Amino acid sequence: MTSGNISGAGVRPSVRQRTDRDLGDCVRMLAEVHERDGYPVNWPAAPDAWLTPPSLIASWVAELDGRVAGHVGLSRSEAGDAAPGLWAVRAGVSVDTTAVVNRLFVAPSARGHGIGALLVAQAVREAQDRALHPVLDVVASDTAAVALYERLGWQMLATVEQQWSPEQTIAVRCYAAATRR
Repeated sequence: MTSGNISGAGVRPSVRQRTDRDLGDCVRMLAEVHERDGYPVNWPAAPDAWLTPPSLIASWVAELDGRVAGHVGLSRSEAGDAAPGLWAVRAGVSVDTTAVVNRLFVAPSARGHGIGALLVAQAVREAQDRALHPVLDVVASDTAAVALYERLGWQMLATVEQQWSPEQTIAVRCYAAATRR
């Protein structure tokens, strides 16, 4: 099943915990996003494993018209994540007090229904329920994702250059969710 003709007319998206049965749909949707938007920048050798990293705390899918239409994960900090360290220094806390919002994508045919914002809100709630501060890294050239996070009130911590391979240096914007008051 592809995300092909998700209309969503008059239907509100919903978010639920991702199950193993969802992985095939998520990989197909990720391939569509990669082809259209270049996310992820480097196609993973094993996309199902990329969606389920060892650091994963939880993951969710959004549904629209009964079909998987989006995905987000929440993970512990891994080597290469810049935002957790930046937030930890700024807040004077340990990196272990952060959770990384990652693997966020929405099927091209399902955009415009607020799915990205719903998925981010779910990940933020889960992080906060675990007394963790949500942070994320986003490729600076991904202007749609940057616009979403800024529209949702995320605070930019810095833009950093990351060496992803000997031939590939990528500018990454690091964000932290707004602090609760």
